[in-house]
Amino acid sequence: MINKKYKPVLIGLFLVCLGSLAKAELPKEQVYSLFNQANEYFREANAATNDSDKAMSLYQKAILNYEKIISDGQIHNSKLYYNLANAYFLKGDLGKAILNYVRAEELDNSDANIKKNLAFARSQRIDSISEKTQKRVLQTLFFWHYDFSIKTKFILSCIFFAAFCLFLTIVVWFGRTVPRIIAVVIFGILVLCFIVSVSLESYTRSGTYHGVITIPEVVARQGDGRNYPASFKEPLHEGTEFDLLEQRVGWFHIKLSDDSDAWIPDNSAELV
Repeated sequence: MINKKYKPVLIGLFLVCLGSLAKAELPKEQVYSLFNQANEYFREANAATNDSDKAMSLYQKAILNYEKIISDGQIHNSKLYYNLANAYFLKGDLGKAILNYVRAEELDNSDANIKKNLAFARSQRIDSISEKTQKRVLQTLFFWHYDFSIKTKFILSCIFFAAFCLFLTIVVWFGRTVPRIIAVVIFGILVLCFIVSVSLESYTRSGTYHGVITIPEVVARQGDGRNYPASFKEPLHEGTEFDLLEQRVGWFHIKLSDDSDAWIPDNSAELV
């Protein structure tokens, strides 16, 4: 029986419609129809446990509907990308699954189901590329910067700033006491930390592009041409993530999580 975490998110469309239908190119009724039909294909595929060919065909139909909503409807929502990623994962397309889980997480990295499914999909990759120790230490020490969404951090910044102003006012009007001064200092530090985190993430997002290899395997090379020697002994495989350093005609210059770099054909990967 299919795990519940791979069922489509049925409330996703309502969240989508509230925030995105104003700029959609498809009529609202068509978006609803495509979404409901995609979910129905998904459920039928899950039920076709004794007919793998039928299941794969139904997952593909669900994928086409979800992608039509995204491309033609110009709707970008974490729940929609999550459903699309689940369909790709169960169809066996690990690269496209990870790509869309990452897209979903970038829109809402507070969703536990997105994080759980993305972590499981990543565990199925062939390539095991370790992050540098320094980066892992930073992720542990500054967990709020890496684990909280930018929206959550902004809201917390506002709450802590309000608390800072409140205790500062109390100090001014009613005098200094050790607990009041400590509260002002603590909330001041929290405001500073979260404002810096929001600013840093906004700056990083504006200048950094991420991608995922979406074909079964690709030979990474030392330059932007097939005549260059391979960068690694083995090819890179689907689901491997990277930062984009440079883009030239037909080629991506990428950096992996261990800071090694290489060139791959641009049709072997998609940008998040």
